[in-house]
Order: sequence, then C-alpha cells, then structure tokens
Amino acid sequence: MSTKVMAINSGSSSLKFKLFEMPEEVVITEGAFERIGLSGSVFGYTYKGEKTKEQMDIANHEMAVKHLLDTLIEQNIIESYDEIVGVGHRISHGGTYYQDATLIDDLVEQHIEELSVLSPLHNPVNLIGIRSFKNVLPHAKQVAIFDTSFHQGMPEKNYMYALPYKYYEEYSIRRYGFHGPSHQYVTEEALKFDPEHTKKLIVCHIGSGGSIAAMVEGQSINTSMGFTPLSGLVMGTRTGDLDPQILPFIQEKEGLSPQELRKMMHEDSGLLGLSGISSDYRDVEEAADNGNERAKMALEVFAQRVIFYIGAYAAQMNGVDCIAFTAGVGEHSDRLRKYVCDSLSYLGVEIDEEKNHENAWSLETENSKVRVLVIPTDEEVVIARDVMRIAKL
Repeated sequence: MSTKVMAINSGSSSLKFKLFEMPEEVVITEGAFERIGLSGSVFGYTYKGEKTKEQMDIANHEMAVKHLLDTLIEQNIIESYDEIVGVGHRISHGGTYYQDATLIDDLVEQHIEELSVLSPLHNPVNLIGIRSFKNVLPHAKQVAIFDTSFHQGMPEKNYMYALPYKYYEEYSIRRYGFHGPSHQYVTEEALKFDPEHTKKLIVCHIGSGGSIAAMVEGQSINTSMGFTPLSGLVMGTRTGDLDPQILPFIQEKEGLSPQELRKMMHEDSGLLGLSGISSDYRDVEEAADNGNERAKMALEVFAQRVIFYIGAYAAQMNGVDCIAFTAGVGEHSDRLRKYVCDSLSYLGVEIDEEKNHENAWSLETENSKVRVLVIPTDEEVVIARDVMRIAKL
C-alpha cells in the first residue's frame, strides 16, 4: 500500500520540501519557500513537470507550511491533510543523544534546542520547521534525521581531540561529522554503480557548506567537519579549519564578545571573508574571471583545502578507489573539479576534460587508476526512507 511522506529541510528564511509516494520513492511534487519573514517571499514548486512560482508575503514558517498544504489540496495533489502520514526533518546536530533517526517528542525537541549552541545556523531553524508541521499536521508521525548519525561508527582514534580527557567525559567534545544523509546517499549510489572499485571511497560534499568523508566499504571512518559544522573545508561564510589561538587573539584585539566572535566565524568568513565579494561560489568565480585578485586567491584557498583532505584520507585508507563529488559546487563546477583532480596525479587520478565540462556521471579516463564520479545528491529520499523505517509506516 502506498504512503505519502514529506521530507523537509528548514533554513532560517527558507523551507525546502519533497512529497514522496512511498515505498516506491516516486516524487509527487517538490519545491521551496525563499525569503520567509522578508518582503517579496517566493514559493515555487514542480508538479507533473510543470513549474509554478508565486510571490507573496510569508511572515513565518508556520504560514509557509499552511500555504504549502493548502496549495497541495487546491491543485488536487492531495485530497486532505490526512493523506500525509509522515514528515521527516533534517536536523543538523544530534550530539551523543542520537545514533539514528528518531520519532520526535518533547524530549527530542528539548535536545535539539540544547544542541543549538553547537550548530547555531541550523538547529534553531530546524526546530522551527518541526513545530510548524506539528501544529498544522498533528496526526502525522514526525521524524528527526540527524546529520551527525551517519558518522557515529567512526573509530575512536578519528573522533577524539587532544584536549584534556575530562572535556570528552563532561561535555562530549569529539568529532561528530555532518551532511550525513548526503554522504550516505552518495556512498550507496557509488557502491551500486561499481561495487569493486568504490570500497575505498572519498565523498566530497561541496556547496555553501561543505565536508569530505572517507568511506571504507560504505562505513564512514573520518570526516572533515568536527564538533560543529564550522571545521574542515572553507565554506560560503564559515572559516573551516584554523589555528585556534587566532580566536582569542582577535577577541582581545577587537574587544569582541563570544557571541560576536561566533558570528564572525559562522557568518562573515569563508569565501565571503576572503573575497570581500560574496558567499556564493559562482559570484566569486565570475569576479575571478574578470580579474579580481582576491577572488582568485579565495578560489585557490577553497580548492587547496579540498585537495588537502582528499590526500589525508587517501593516506589514512592506504589508497583510494573512487572520489565522488556532490552538492551544488561539487556537481556543477568543472573548474573546481579540474583544479582538484590535476593535483591528484600522484594517486593516479586522470579526468577527461570534455566529460568534466559536461558534468558527466563518470569523469575518469581509461588510464586513470581512480574512479572520479559526479553524483547528484538526494538527501530527501534518505529522509523519506528513514521516516518509513522509524515510524513503521
């Protein structure tokens, strides 16, 4: 019997959704709200191949959810709210509380709120999405799918920090890793595509946020994000890795409060901070092509961090069979992929430039010793599968 399940990804001023027919995994409709709480809110969705876009004022997420569900009824996509029996919410940080997805109750909401200090850009708005759907769809099973869960099988030697051990015991300070649904989906797709040549796999999820993960036979053994989604790669507005002593130095010199320092690291750094232009990789590329030297430098710093992690994980796994690129930049920037892969010839990586320019699925040449794949991620289908499994639908 078919079941309708909604997969949700809530941002601070956005809400992305996909409505699935499960277990067939057929996408009935998908879309997003942008600029929630701002003037000129935009609601766009696709149904039966037709795209519709509306502009209106959406004051908050609950209003967006109500408008979404009313639209589904008006367009005869569903007959009543009761048809949607499960809603899956992507949640950034689950800490040590959650090794797997879980049904949402008051305690789960409390934990998500508590962990907001570790993921300030994500957990608070993820919680807004949960509460909005609970208010409008009280009958539906609400399931939390945590970015951190997929990496919980990492060995201790890869998740521990060299801090006094009491901080691990008292505050659970350790590497958690993020982008779990994306890393899981891409890993599963790569293994299905070529089981023999993807046993040692490096997944590069590169978008506005980014992380790289090392997989051995489908299991995450290490990943670039750590205790929070701030570490690792250079991102749109986030610093990625840096010498921790820089922070008290800046704090003392600038007289910043802890909150101001946190904002600087999360919202004012990364590509935006380096280039002074934008947090969007495409804007920085365009500026670099027009001769902007800071933009060129920002792109090189961005790419070098990707190269660094691929090299580190290849060493840790004693080789690599496959490198997979995914997410907005990973899937669409042939420039980044070429820059990175040209620096990996020592591993036997060689890509076909024409295939790379076309964003083909498989980029490697016949002589390459390593597969290089471009796999469009689908975090939402992972969320929908988890809703079915956890809610027993």
